Amino acid sequence: MNIQWYPGHMTKTRRMIAEQLKNVDAVCEILDARIPISSRNPDVDELTAGKPRLVVLNRVDQADPAATRRWADWFRAKGYAVLESNAKAGAGTKQFAAAVRELLAEKVRAYAEKGQNRVLRVMILGIPNVGKSTFINQVAGRKTARTEDRPGVTRSKQWVPIDRGLELLDTPGILWPKFEDQSVGLNLAYTGAVKDDILDVETLGCHLMAYLGDRYPAALESAYKLPVLPERQPEENDIAWGYRLLEAAGRKRGFLISGGETDTERMAKILLDEFRAGKLGRFTLELPGEGEKTV
Repeated sequence: MNIQWYPGHMTKTRRMIAEQLKNVDAVCEILDARIPISSRNPDVDELTAGKPRLVVLNRVDQADPAATRRWADWFRAKGYAVLESNAKAGAGTKQFAAAVRELLAEKVRAYAEKGQNRVLRVMILGIPNVGKSTFINQVAGRKTARTEDRPGVTRSKQWVPIDRGLELLDTPGILWPKFEDQSVGLNLAYTGAVKDDILDVETLGCHLMAYLGDRYPAALESAYKLPVLPERQPEENDIAWGYRLLEAAGRKRGFLISGGETDTERMAKILLDEFRAGKLGRFTLELPGEGEKTV
């Protein structure tokens, strides 16, 4: 399943980020705690080289807590400041200003020694639909950025004052032209970072069912009231086994069509909606050290 999505406005965003870096003191990257590497744009490291960095692991309420701790340690070991948040509920957002000032403590001291009281400016980056606008609104204590539960909503930059000494530069979400590792594309699709209308939702649902069946079988059994999952046969690939899992869950939900067949497309849409809403449980789809993409 080949997933690529790079709207034209993202090329413009990349140029804007490069141009605006000279106007900010630090860069804050919002990541999805369920997929911390897949939700990172690999171009950001090159684009923002030399700027102090703060990583926000957002949606920790939907991620495996033990895995989130491992990721926080992993990023700190690389020299980033780390903040955990659930922006939708506001958890962690009140600590943002203090985290920025701690990150920029030397610069703040240098300004103070010169008798200067400069405003700190932070660029906020994040791929589409990681909760960036919601996070900014919570930090600002008011609605300053447009939010929707779909990717590609923020289209232009805007400065957001937080207090007398701190301003944020909100930027549009930016993906990258090609996903070298197809698991990255799948992870982004599972979590809604790419638009569903460019995907075969049923095939995507098969892949997700197979992943959860392999890693989190108890969660599927509980969510869809399945006494036991259909066993994976030796010759079955993810799509074949995932399709049978969709059928089993769809039958339990009563999603039947003419001839008594299961409406697997409807079940796939429900699966993705429930996964993205955190209704199936708390999952982290990648861990530090798994595969080349985390190096």
